Amino acid sequence: MDTLSTIALTWRIERRDGIAIGLTSHDRNLTIDGFAYRAAPGMTPSAIRRSADLDADTMDVSGALGGAAIAERDLIAGRWDGARVVVRAVDWDTGAVIAELGEGRIGQVELRDGSFTAELAGIGALLDRPVCEATSPECRAELGDARCRVAMAGRRRFARVTAVADTMLTVDAAEPSANAYGNGLLRWFGGGNSGLESAIAVSSGATLTLRAPPRFDAVGALVELIEGCDKSLATCAARFANAANFRGEPYLPGIDLLTRYPGA
Repeated sequence: MDTLSTIALTWRIERRDGIAIGLTSHDRNLTIDGFAYRAAPGMTPSAIRRSADLDADTMDVSGALGGAAIAERDLIAGRWDGARVVVRAVDWDTGAVIAELGEGRIGQVELRDGSFTAELAGIGALLDRPVCEATSPECRAELGDARCRVAMAGRRRFARVTAVADTMLTVDAAEPSANAYGNGLLRWFGGGNSGLESAIAVSSGATLTLRAPPRFDAVGALVELIEGCDKSLATCAARFANAANFRGEPYLPGIDLLTRYPGA
């Protein structure tokens, strides 16, 4: 008599905003180590290859769209971009973990005919990153990070959106200085965009121009506005008095030096 197989696959998906969900290929919900996994029989992984070499491990996970778990609008909005995914084989009868099959972060997502396919890049993919920075005339630090060291406590402000026209937003508080939020960041704390971020191209008074229009209705939403920097040495010195921490090489000759000649 054949032994009944009690193996099921589980996916624990943790978004960057702190939301975590559990899905399983089993036909009923499971609870493993106190975490609930909802039945999602349509979720299927591609072949999983595990090795001891330094090649980047990748795999694809496919599933159906719908319900409150993974919705098309959230995938398009980017809520699941970079989410951490842990794939396990478990015994659905006893709740024991049989094998850790893989771990990675969601990369490219493809939508088609009411379903999605997400690429998972394993930790080995980090080895493909450059090991050192390339030179650049602009600063390579981010405003306020450990290398920049500009204090951001007074450069973050809350406001409320009063009007939206494509990429143009009007808020109820004017900027503290000319183009203060240009190249900065807007974080949504209310409405359909809550939890998302939008890059700011330029600002003027109480008007902000985003690099892309808001994904969902934004009028009346509470937002956090974070000042930006154009990463030039002139701005770093004049506006932030931070030239000592400038992380660029503005005076390093570029490739155009090869084309220069006397009298040019």
